[in-house]
Amino acid sequence: MRVLTAILFTLLATSAVAQNIIVSGKVIDHETKEHMPYASVYIKGKAIGTITNLQGEFDFHIPSEYRNEIMMISTLGYSNFESPVWSIISTASITLELNASPIVLQEVLIEDSLSGGDILRLAITHISDNYPNKPFLMEGFYRDVKKVGGTYISLLEAAVEIYDKGYDVPRNKSKLREGVRLLEVRRSLGYGSKFTSYFDQDNLLEDLLLHNNIRYRQIEDREEMYTGMKREKNSFYNGHEIYVVSHTSDYFLKIFIDKDNYAIVHLEWEATNANDILERKKNLVSRFAGLRKTIDFKQVDNKMHLNFINITSKVNWYDMGTNELKFETELYQQLLINKVITDTDDRIGSVEKMRNYGLQYLDLPYNKEFWDHYNVIKETPLDKKILEDLEKSGPLDKQFEGKY
Repeated sequence: MRVLTAILFTLLATSAVAQNIIVSGKVIDHETKEHMPYASVYIKGKAIGTITNLQGEFDFHIPSEYRNEIMMISTLGYSNFESPVWSIISTASITLELNASPIVLQEVLIEDSLSGGDILRLAITHISDNYPNKPFLMEGFYRDVKKVGGTYISLLEAAVEIYDKGYDVPRNKSKLREGVRLLEVRRSLGYGSKFTSYFDQDNLLEDLLLHNNIRYRQIEDREEMYTGMKREKNSFYNGHEIYVVSHTSDYFLKIFIDKDNYAIVHLEWEATNANDILERKKNLVSRFAGLRKTIDFKQVDNKMHLNFINITSKVNWYDMGTNELKFETELYQQLLINKVITDTDDRIGSVEKMRNYGLQYLDLPYNKEFWDHYNVIKETPLDKKILEDLEKSGPLDKQFEGKY
């Protein structure tokens, strides 16, 4: 009996070691108690992490061998939260409060003579120093959601690996240089809607990667750009003081730059009401209505790597003859990097790469066990509205399985 008990205990212990620890929580402002979206949640000194959702909530799947490591939470303008993993895993869900940085709370005096343009010029000059110049591999979670006239019609999520040779200046800034390997994908049944043909049918994940302004050197390197950059009050991130510069004439651009080494840690860009004609389909014509982008970076092995990128793009469709607005479309895309592997030899060959057509056409079976243990972005009230719309066709799990 003792032998059987010992064997059972060993099996249970082995099973526990093999499983991830799940830490669930919500991040809020200490003073205002407001939730904090897109805060980075990660293990100190390790290249794994996730981010909070729009309500500041997160589920973080942590390998069991990291139970004695330090979990950290960082976001712009706030001091870091740090705590051993073991001290917070006993609670079903925790609320963690971040304190605003004293640098943000007090009036910052600009003691140097650098203009906004000077700071941006230095940041662009230092890209080769601050970002990886050797091959690396990223593991990521991709999501896109399509919306027509206020109703969400489709959802697609994918787990991917992304191989990059390094942040060298590309010869062609509009040609993808990363190799992407698709691991898992799941999608709703909304791709059967008549409206899906009014969205781009190319590989939207590859399009998203091409929006990395730093990787593809898409910040305008011209004197008029530097002259138009305004210097704002400094911020604070991950123990460092941060320069903040912005441009607001033809479009909105705000860039957050580390004061110590001029690394770009965060970028926000928005353009609206361009009304450029994009496409003609049947008796309709489409016009660009707006695009909003956020890019965030994190430090891994003393180099800055992509943390997440969010893009919301809007296109309106009009009657070609009367110019009457027929319907509005909106595409939301997000890529979260869960893990970075530096100095990798794991190249992604041409046979393994994703094809350049839409991910919805890649016929991979739904792997529920995989998704149950994967670091996706926790659901938000916005996502619940998405679910309400999508589940008019049946439970989403059943849609993923192709049973509806």
